[in-house]
Amino acid sequence: MLLGEQEQFLSYNGEVLIFQLSKPKHMEGAADKTMNLCVRRMAFNRDTKLFVQKSSGVFSMHASHLKIEIICCGCTTDSRTGIILPCILMKKKKNPNVVKYLLLLLHNSNQFEQSFHFKLDYELKEDIRLATGPSVLWRHANKLFYISSNTCTVLSAPVQLSSVVWTGEIEDEGTVVLGIRTACLPENEDEDEFSTSDRAIWGSEFFGYAIETQKMLTGTCFMPHAYSRVVSSVCICKNEILKKQLQISLVAITHKNQLIWFQDGLPKGVCELPYEKPCSVKTAVISSNDLLFVVSFASGNVCVVQRRDSLQVASKWQKVKSVLVDDFIGSGSEQLLLLFKDDSNIDVLSTFEITDLGEVNYASGINYKHDVSAAEELQENGLLTVQALEARLQAGRTSVRELQQHLGLKKRVILESCRALIDLVEERTHILPTAKEVKCRREYRSLLNSAEPFEGLVSLWDDVENPPHSLSKETSLTSKVPEHFKEKLWQRVVGDSLVVGVKLTESFYLSLHDVSLSLVMDQDFSSISPIIECRNKIIKLNKAFSALAVSSCHIEPPPKKMKLDLHSEKDLKEECPKRCSRVQLGGAKTVVAVTSLSPLLAFHRVCCIVLLHVKKQKHRNDSLQESKKITVLCGKILLSLEDISNGKYSVKMLRDNSYCTGSMEDILAVLAVSVRFSFQIVSSDCTLTPVNSWLLGEMECTPFKECHDNIFCHKAGNVYGTVFNWTLKNPFEGVLTLFCR
Repeated sequence: MLLGEQEQFLSYNGEVLIFQLSKPKHMEGAADKTMNLCVRRMAFNRDTKLFVQKSSGVFSMHASHLKIEIICCGCTTDSRTGIILPCILMKKKKNPNVVKYLLLLLHNSNQFEQSFHFKLDYELKEDIRLATGPSVLWRHANKLFYISSNTCTVLSAPVQLSSVVWTGEIEDEGTVVLGIRTACLPENEDEDEFSTSDRAIWGSEFFGYAIETQKMLTGTCFMPHAYSRVVSSVCICKNEILKKQLQISLVAITHKNQLIWFQDGLPKGVCELPYEKPCSVKTAVISSNDLLFVVSFASGNVCVVQRRDSLQVASKWQKVKSVLVDDFIGSGSEQLLLLFKDDSNIDVLSTFEITDLGEVNYASGINYKHDVSAAEELQENGLLTVQALEARLQAGRTSVRELQQHLGLKKRVILESCRALIDLVEERTHILPTAKEVKCRREYRSLLNSAEPFEGLVSLWDDVENPPHSLSKETSLTSKVPEHFKEKLWQRVVGDSLVVGVKLTESFYLSLHDVSLSLVMDQDFSSISPIIECRNKIIKLNKAFSALAVSSCHIEPPPKKMKLDLHSEKDLKEECPKRCSRVQLGGAKTVVAVTSLSPLLAFHRVCCIVLLHVKKQKHRNDSLQESKKITVLCGKILLSLEDISNGKYSVKMLRDNSYCTGSMEDILAVLAVSVRFSFQIVSSDCTLTPVNSWLLGEMECTPFKECHDNIFCHKAGNVYGTVFNWTLKNPFEGVLTLFCR
């Protein structure tokens, strides 16, 4: 270590940070006007049993005619991000009357950031603490002063104190200072008599002061006032709020060379310390979940007190330069790092010891060759473990292969069922693959080294007795559908969605109960399912401009369709006639299917069969009776990448003489991919402002030619494409409906 160099040690995330303040080396005759604050990040290497440097950083300061010193360092929370960072308090002194202090934050990139600076006409010497913010607290002339990155101004607390024994965070209170002051005896006798007499006898008392809330805390919740004359430092182990009462567990060291354990303000144990003048205490949680108290002494000695049945000194060391607590070996628990004084070595980490008073024990200068046999035994155990894991892995692979075969069989059943369904609605006879075809497919798969066998599919119907009769039975179900049941089949592309719509004739729609669409690819893809995942909507255009969701998202056709916003059979009987009448008044009856466009574009050109699934209903003697579900072929749609690129199926919403020229299909496509929100606006004191005027003006909306009550927003930004509908029930109440994406 160079002459005149200053050092500070700090543990952070298992690393040791070494801060050194030194002058840079200059050329001969050059003026020395700068001072460097250097940091080295050191990490423990478990292979070499030594500390190695991971990275470093430098912060240069102007030092002309200035005396620069490191006051203290610590880890505090940055209030801007909530991240705990190392911080360093520096002092620049030019003359005795002006002292400048600088607080620096160290980031993970080894970049120093100046948090704030302040000037004083005196030097900080008593009870200097770093706290959250970051902030600096100190005592001067029996007064408490503090400054933080938020205030950047030195503030004084309205308290008189003789010493600060602890600074930290208390639940629901923020940063709290625990101090000792001259007893302030109350003038009345309403307070606790024991507390009053206690303070009167000793003449001093404990008190807590919350910095952020400027609130005084009762000192007896920490310790009895009788200990205020002997306690020099405190470490709070745990604090929490239970039943609106502050519960605190702490240890304190005294001028009488004792360590005392307090629980909720009462002493629970005491231990005599082996050395004199204890100056600080900190805690460590080791691998056995035991709590250790690490006590440092002014002489450079250190001892560890363990709390089990009673407080006992577990170990002690002498000539210790610094003691740090962190997880230095990466085991998940904390250890003690003791840095010993050694003038013969330049490297500050040349003489050290890492221990948790248990299994972990590393020390510098020790030969670890005797660990070779243990390492070989560990390697042998590792090989046995690997062999057992390989056996389990092989069994798992066999199970996965069987599961793949099972899933492959299910997939082929579904594909063959889809082909049978398509043949059925197109009135073709479906023929299952013969044994010869199955054999050819099996041989083809074996050439591809496929682990998945091909099983033959057997018809579940009795095809031998009378196949034509079975087919005629199914075709008779489709023959009951009117020849002109649909008016139009259309498709649109809206963003990344494909919208397919089928407009039904009024006479056919009124006899339906459950309606949905399916999209099935017409190509024979053996590797994927031909059924396209889509969601259905029934959209009716009327003055209210409503959209009813049939199902949220499912693969068509599902085993059981969801009712149109119905919850029970009773609701079904009550709501269905009402809905039919409303649709009849509305005019347009369109069933829409929405699916993702991106997967279809992978085929460049794809043809999809549109199937309509319906449940026809009949009214007999004022009662509702349902027939079986039927599937109707609506037609085919062709989708190609060229047509989409040319905008053939794009929605066109243009302005034309204060109207939106979108077609009925464009309007339905926008509604199908939108989410509906309704807001009831009520004003009990005054009439409502004309909302339509605001929509047509500031929001740049235009009404549809097809339905003037509904308007399309052309304003640039996220609101573009939103459809609004404003219905004024009376001058004091209205409903605003939005369809947005």
